[in-house]
Formats: sequence, structure tokens, C-alpha cells
Amino acid sequence: MTGVDLLLAVLLDVAAGDPRWLPHPVKGMGAVIGWVDGRIRNICRSEQALHIAGAGLALGLPAAVYGAATWVIAQAATVNPILGQAVGIGLAYTTLAGRDLYDHVQAVTGALAAGDLAGARKAVSMIVGRDSETLSEGEIARATVETIAESSSDGIIAPLVYLSLGGAPLALAYKAVNTLDSMIGHRDERYAHFGWASARLDDVVNWVPARLSGGFIALSAGLSTGQWHRIHDSWYILHRDGDKHPSPNSGQPEAAMAGALGVQLGGRNYYGGVPHDGELLGDGPAEVAPEHIRHASRIMLVTYALGLFFALLSLWVA
Repeated sequence: MTGVDLLLAVLLDVAAGDPRWLPHPVKGMGAVIGWVDGRIRNICRSEQALHIAGAGLALGLPAAVYGAATWVIAQAATVNPILGQAVGIGLAYTTLAGRDLYDHVQAVTGALAAGDLAGARKAVSMIVGRDSETLSEGEIARATVETIAESSSDGIIAPLVYLSLGGAPLALAYKAVNTLDSMIGHRDERYAHFGWASARLDDVVNWVPARLSGGFIALSAGLSTGQWHRIHDSWYILHRDGDKHPSPNSGQPEAAMAGALGVQLGGRNYYGGVPHDGELLGDGPAEVAPEHIRHASRIMLVTYALGLFFALLSLWVA
């Protein structure tokens, strides 16, 4: 992938986002995972068999996606080189989620600004997995800020990393790993054995992007406000609290964002009515406010720009 191709893919993301009417590769990946998940226990009846099947799916689906994307681009290029380039750019665009994240966040902030708490709960439920039916305004704001931080990593920076390393096929393979983790990479009774490999592989492929994201968020904290002390504040909390999160990666961007905003993230969330207590990240007030969402959104946009700059630089150097 050339720098021009990458820039065009990003411009498509910024301009178009993720139209619901447009077929998306991730939806196809999700359909395959759901189909396998619904049938695998009829075939694999032991824990060991589920472990093996889970490893096969975790490795097989990304490999198949990579191969399919490579083949599609190559076939298009045999018709016309420009068509092959266009298909590659189009597939690359589908791996980026910056505009979609921004639009979802705007729906939350719009509802909060209108005093529509029920609407804000519904909007935030589209971007978080926790129970949202009874969230207060502050809890909605915290959930949104945490999602902005985490999604800046796996929806923006990670795709940029893999696009710069291996073009659309590698970035789509990354999205397959990410989708596997979100669907079956859970530490519960149903997925403890079948989803273990997907969860571990997701940890591996997100390790570098998450740490890049933490650094970019820290830089963006100053660049987005002109308050340069925020870079130090974000960097300090990133290094102090980044490894407190149960996930080896999610805590990096979340801790950086907590330091950037001067708030406290983490704590208690409910999933299926069951409370889950996480470590607190940051030193600020426990109550996150709607204005913090707006600041986090600006940080996300600058983080996107920084990620693009360094991805283009890496392609130019290579």
C-alpha cells in the first residue's frame, strides 16, 4: 500500500464513515463466527476439543480473510491496475472506524445536551457492552470517554499500523482477530475453552498499537488544547496506571485519557446485572462530565491525525 492509497482510505473514512446500507467485511466475519459458535459444541464435546477448535478458528479465520482479500485485489488488478488499486483502497477504508466512532459519540453528547437521559443511555448502548439502562449522566460520560480511548486504539491506530505494514489484507486479518475477541474471547463458562485462543491472539496483535495509542493520546492532550502540561499529566498516569486494567492493552489508552482529562476512569460496571469492579485509573474527580466527552473527542481526532502522519512516514521511509 502506498502513502496515497492510505491517505485516500482515511479520507473515505472521514467523509463517509460506516453507512449502514453498505456491506461490511466485519459483518461477514461476524456471521461466520456466529455460525461456527452455534454448531461447534455439537462436534466438540470435551474441553480439550474446544481448545483445539478455538485455536483453529482463531488462526484460520484471519488467514482466510488475508488470503481472500489478497485474491480479490489481485483479480481486480488483472482486469485493470487502477481497479486493483481502487479495490485495495476500498477494503482499507472498511478497516478504519474513526468517523463511525465520532458519530456515535456525537449522538451521546447531543442527547445529554438536550437533557434526554433515556436517549443518551440508548446511544451509549451502541458503543459499550456494559448494562446501560440505569446509568447516570456521569456514568454515561465515563463509559463514552472510556470507549473513545479504547476505540482510538483498536478502531484507528491499530488499523493504521497494519495498513502500513501489509495493506488492506493484513488490516482485514487484524479486524478478524478483533471480531473474534469481541464475540467469543470472553472469560465465562461458555467461552473459557473455545474463545481462549481468540482472546490471547487479540492481546498479541493489539500490544504495540495500544502502546502507540497511549503515547499519541498523551501528545494529543497538549496539541488539542495548547496546555502543554497535559502531556506530562497524561504520560504520568499512563505509566502509573496503564497496567492496572484486566486487559493488557485497554488500560494503556484509557490511563492516558484519564491523565489527559484530569479525571478518574474505571471502577464498577454491570454486565448482565452482575457488578464487576475494575481498578481506578487517574487522579481526577470520580464523576466524569459531558464536557470531558467533548475534550476526549478532540483528543481522538488529533490522535487520528498523529497516527496517520506516522503511518505515512513509515511508508515513505520504507
